[in-house]
Amino acid sequence: MLYQLSYAREARILAVLGSSQPFASTASSRPAEPRKTVAVEFFCYHRDRPDSLALRDELLEAHWSYMDRFAAEMIARGPTLDGDTPTGSVHIVDLPDPVAARAFAFDEPNYQAGAYRDVLLRRWRNTLGRTMWDFAGGRTGGSRYLVLGLGTGQAADLAPPRGEDGLIAYGPLLSDDGTTWLGTAALIRTPDADTARALLTPDRYADIEVHDWQFGGRAS
Repeated sequence: MLYQLSYAREARILAVLGSSQPFASTASSRPAEPRKTVAVEFFCYHRDRPDSLALRDELLEAHWSYMDRFAAEMIARGPTLDGDTPTGSVHIVDLPDPVAARAFAFDEPNYQAGAYRDVLLRRWRNTLGRTMWDFAGGRTGGSRYLVLGLGTGQAADLAPPRGEDGLIAYGPLLSDDGTTWLGTAALIRTPDADTARALLTPDRYADIEVHDWQFGGRAS
């Protein structure tokens, strides 16, 4: 059962989510255009269908060209992997509203061509207040993961854990109107998948997925 937030609790939660932590900035591989802040963020995870790699390779330039249109709004992006084989594509992006978010997800060339088996699209909150290009660890080095918690019951893990300098992106998954907590999505550099999974409170989620992930986009 989804947990409906009271107005008072929602206000307290949004106050926590609105805070940001200090971060070290690095200019490497940042989008060329200045990033716009729309204040409505969305997490989009396209999952590949089996045997779609050839089609994904064929459409790589079309995918990049499509995403170039959203360079100023992009918070994070990159593929999930099984070894060297892509298994999905993560994009976290500022967009005006849920209608624009659905258009972003469903107009994408790989989705239109049938390369994906499904897509998870949720409103998200940028609790770090920055993009992946601001991550002090840069584009490469160490193991990086997508941690995806599918929530059940009362909201949990709303604020990023203190002292975790491997966080690249972190925030709750929310309903379209922002009042119902649905889980948590994070990108993190950490020694291994078990350490990444421990980022979230286990008994507050129906499932916690951990996927190998890497920085995406055109090579600079």
